[in-house]
Amino acid sequence: MLYAVSAAIEKKDLISVETIEIYENIDLAEKYAAMSVPKTFIGETLIAPVLLPEDYLIEAIIEGKPVEYVMPVGREELRDYDVVVIGGGPAGLTAAMYAERSGLKSIVFESANVGGQISITPVVENYPGFARIAGKMLVEMMVKQTLEYSALLQGVGVKDIKKKDGGFEVITGRGIYKARTIIIATGAASRTLNAPGETSLAGRGVSYCATCDGYLFKDGKNVIVVGGGNSALTDALYLDSLGAHVTLVHRRDSLRAEDRLQQSISQRNIPVMFNSVVKEIHGKKVVEKVTLEDVMTGKKTDMATQGVFIAIGYEPNNGIAKKLGVELDEQGYLKVDGQMRTSIPLVYAAGDITGGVKQIVTAVSQGAVAALTVFEDISSPYWKKSI
Repeated sequence: MLYAVSAAIEKKDLISVETIEIYENIDLAEKYAAMSVPKTFIGETLIAPVLLPEDYLIEAIIEGKPVEYVMPVGREELRDYDVVVIGGGPAGLTAAMYAERSGLKSIVFESANVGGQISITPVVENYPGFARIAGKMLVEMMVKQTLEYSALLQGVGVKDIKKKDGGFEVITGRGIYKARTIIIATGAASRTLNAPGETSLAGRGVSYCATCDGYLFKDGKNVIVVGGGNSALTDALYLDSLGAHVTLVHRRDSLRAEDRLQQSISQRNIPVMFNSVVKEIHGKKVVEKVTLEDVMTGKKTDMATQGVFIAIGYEPNNGIAKKLGVELDEQGYLKVDGQMRTSIPLVYAAGDITGGVKQIVTAVSQGAVAALTVFEDISSPYWKKSI
């Protein structure tokens, strides 16, 4: 929205912008299926289904259609790469940059939004070198730096990978690519409740990102936050600070978040419903109420609410890893050694897909390690060394 408005200010003779608050304009939100933000249209044409860096949004406005990150000059027809990176978050971007700096041709495929979860994080305060920086700005800086070295395709997912001729055949929406090595950096997605109404009302009051959609519930709207860990309590405190009436719903009899967060919840008098689970989410066009069940007694009650924020952990995006036969841990994360090698030679992993500490700084460090290990292994294959 900010970039579109900036474009209108800069070129007011050519561009005009109308900002639509979806919960105040349900009819328009329904018409354009724009129940999650941000979405940018020119007339009836969707040009930006997600948050885009400034230069790519401007290009989309000029072209009147969505744009992808383009190939570096001379790479347009290249189909053979030393490194194929799957996932365009911090780990994947860093891996591609380090691979290219090591002399290895690399390409990044990202099926959704480049930057991953950082791109929807309003403020990052724990990344070294920046006391405070907007998540989207940090992503833009990473993307621009990566594009100085590597090819990067947004909106192009990897459908399948097959071992072939000592390397890999990577099947994408843009055709088939060959790779000597693979770095999997597909991250993790928010875990769902699997409750009736959750999918149909996603983006219509059901949200997995309080900092993205919380503003829509300011000024006294009733919301619930589902979960009992650090993320859930942080979301509850954030929503409370916006003026929403927040209730925390947790399936256990005690919270598992850090003590300081629990103290803040208590100090702000945010009610907590223990031993409770969401059985169903109701609403015709938007969320209107939820059915809660007491896990101790089995009693069900309905609660009127306009927002359901789900913060119950993450699920690894391990579909491609499973197709390759990479060894997973009991939670579905990829098992790696200290050099980010997986159980399959020439397949590596980095970032949230490996489990453990889910931080930006961890992801970029693992991406760098993975790329440097690729370089070492191509030069001297460890699996061929005699014991």
